[in-house]
Amino acid sequence: MVTVERAQTGLRIERNLLKVLKALAEYLDMPLGELVEGIVLYAFDGKGPFSAETLAKIEQLKDVYGLELTAADAHALEER
Repeated sequence: MVTVERAQTGLRIERNLLKVLKALAEYLDMPLGELVEGIVLYAFDGKGPFSAETLAKIEQLKDVYGLELTAADAHALEER
């Protein structure tokens, strides 16, 4: 185990993306912050963080919560 110091943040994120992340954290039985940390650390290492099973669950959750965004949208989002 690695000891870390965490900071509270006021992160703003697209609403349906947040719903999917929260549902995925619940499915994986982990706090949302730890899920986001893991995703970012894997991305920083140039790796994918999810197994095929988890990716399938993410697709289900995207359908449930109406998330249509993809990586191609990442730098083209405009807030209402």
